Amino acid sequence: MEFAYIFPGQGSQSVGMMGDLDKQYPEARQLFELGSDILQQDLWKLVTSGPEADLNRTENTQPVMLCACVAVYRIFRAQFPDFPLLAAGHSFGEYTALACAGALEFEAAIALARYRGRVMQEAVPEGQGAMAAILGLEVDVLARICRQCTQEHERAEPVNFNAPGQTVIAGDRVAVSRAVEAAKDAGAKRCVPLPLSVPSHSTLMKPAAVQLREYLQDVAMRAPRFAVIQNADVRAYRSEADIKDALYRQLFSPVRWVDTVQHMISQGIGALVELGPGRVLTGFSRRIDRSVPAYCVSDLKSLDQTLQQLNAMNALEPA
Repeated sequence: MEFAYIFPGQGSQSVGMMGDLDKQYPEARQLFELGSDILQQDLWKLVTSGPEADLNRTENTQPVMLCACVAVYRIFRAQFPDFPLLAAGHSFGEYTALACAGALEFEAAIALARYRGRVMQEAVPEGQGAMAAILGLEVDVLARICRQCTQEHERAEPVNFNAPGQTVIAGDRVAVSRAVEAAKDAGAKRCVPLPLSVPSHSTLMKPAAVQLREYLQDVAMRAPRFAVIQNADVRAYRSEADIKDALYRQLFSPVRWVDTVQHMISQGIGALVELGPGRVLTGFSRRIDRSVPAYCVSDLKSLDQTLQQLNAMNALEPA
């Protein structure tokens, strides 16, 4: 059975998000300790004790999510060693996917996560940007609303195409607020502000992307051991230059998650496995195509359940 790993990004973080995994798998905490040593910050304390406001700061969220998802990947792969046919990460989760695929060493990845988060935070002063999930509106209707609510120095843009009827908008806080109200008037079922401190994937991130591109020049990368579908164009790359260019473009380009999941399924994927805190991507995947099962691994219970399901599916495969 061919399967794919999917890795969550910002928005899936929460205080206590490692659940009970560290009690049975001390290597989870050890990975956080390695990351803490590199960044000179107690990441484990941030995850277990917060405060939530600090955890939600982009420059903190990205290193913490990298540690959490890589830890879950290593725990899972120790018990299910088959390599996936494909992998993908949502937004920052793309960096986790590349690290797990061996394109990036963990030490380089966590330093990159901190740098990326920091330049994103600096590109738009805190409180000036915003993101919101809009549920129940067609993409073309929401895109038109964003255009109508955009002015010369205040913009709102669709930035995450997550699932049918679930699109995230981002931009200047005032414009996003206007777009949220207009979306409600147009019949949106729900409009949910997101706990993100910067307007990720909007054109406001272009200054940060330029800085990121310069930083990436000195980051060593190699061909991933399994293909990673990248957000910006739903393609997998093997060359260092192409991967870095896709990461540069990703910062100010929409996350095409619906297209990504549909592409993986078209390549013969029989199951999707979300590795990391929460189950956001599992929910998206089921809304995109319910014919392909999606599982999540975020604690001991979900780990056991997913292993049982995948092993059962493998047992049904013809010899």
